[in-house]
Amino acid sequence: MSGDTARVSVRILEKEYQFACPASEQNDLIRSAEFLNARMKQIRDTGSVVGTDRIAVMAALNLANDLLKDRNRDSSHESRFGTRLKVLRERVESALEDGKQLEL
Repeated sequence: MSGDTARVSVRILEKEYQFACPASEQNDLIRSAEFLNARMKQIRDTGSVVGTDRIAVMAALNLANDLLKDRNRDSSHESRFGTRLKVLRERVESALEDGKQLEL
């Protein structure tokens, strides 16, 4: 194992997993595992999903859904900002063409 690779041990639902990752990403891996563990425990504790594999799939689906919602929200914000910037640019260009004072 090279000097810039770290060996990381994490526990998820009382089971230990070993990973190798770049040393610079070790803390991110640990935080991600802790976050996943909390989500999986939350699902397990509801009692509606039985079995580690099913709990893991449910957690993955929930996290993927959250990620997609965030991406859509970010895209929506970008679209609104893009529209607003276009309007402002058009106003500036129009004012410059007409030689008028611009009111924002």
